[in-house]
Amino acid sequence: MRGRLGRTVGMAALLTVFLAAACTSSPRPPGAEPTRSPSPPSSPSPSPSGGCGQYPTPACTGVPKGTKLTKLKLNMDGETLRITKRGTKLDAVHVPGNLLITANDVEITNSRIDGQIMGIYDDKRYSFTVADSTVGAPNRCDTAPGILDANFTATRVHIRGHGDGFSVSGDNVTITDSYVLLCSNPGDHSDGIQTVGASKNLTFHHNTVDQRKAPSHTAPVFLVDATEGVVVTDNLLIGGTYTLQVRTAPGAIARNNAVVNESWDFGPASIDCGNTTWEDNKLVTIDDNYNVTAVVGPLECPT
Repeated sequence: MRGRLGRTVGMAALLTVFLAAACTSSPRPPGAEPTRSPSPPSSPSPSPSGGCGQYPTPACTGVPKGTKLTKLKLNMDGETLRITKRGTKLDAVHVPGNLLITANDVEITNSRIDGQIMGIYDDKRYSFTVADSTVGAPNRCDTAPGILDANFTATRVHIRGHGDGFSVSGDNVTITDSYVLLCSNPGDHSDGIQTVGASKNLTFHHNTVDQRKAPSHTAPVFLVDATEGVVVTDNLLIGGTYTLQVRTAPGAIARNNAVVNESWDFGPASIDCGNTTWEDNKLVTIDDNYNVTAVVGPLECPT
């Protein structure tokens, strides 16, 4: 996303970066890089919030149905909750604004955050995990990304009310089993996931990104920076200019993704085929519940 960061408060350094750029895991010590496999998990874990079909939907992502949430008070300029203690666990809470993480190994589960989740402040990045949580308000469209921007794992997350779903500007990001319904404001460049600058170790596995309600858009998957270790697999992708865009450092993997037929403006994919392992991607049709109704045919790497 190459626009303003919306409601973020007291973060001039982060705003400058973006204006210039156009299954819970265990926490890890700061500075330690995990051993990463080039292949994602073979199958998704079941969601406590209910069953899914072939791909994630609102029914099996976000805050599990029946969860009683405790509303937290904002402690930063009236718009943001700032977390400063390492290892903080937020479970079954409602944050009525942004969540700013300025400590490592923070865990967020079964919670609702009405604004953004941000793990960067004063040019420093902090590690966190978020699972079975809803990010974004249901009654507005915020141009800013839902979650950013490095050293995080997101599992069964439901992002709504944001022009961008995930923004990645650093290393070690894993996003799985999540659902993103995008919106846009005039002049936005909406993306489901976007990289901003070089990074490494990015896995985007078994997610649904629906961009049909974001008329000012770029792509559900927009990875066009010199990112190393990119894995994009088993996703359902809808909308965009070119729906699936992968032009990264050599070694990227794009496998078994389903692009909804004729949901794009210009084409289903824009790929650096020489730098990308491209296998078993396909064009599909779906019903209103994101179930695949037909496989139209294989999606060849465009040349």
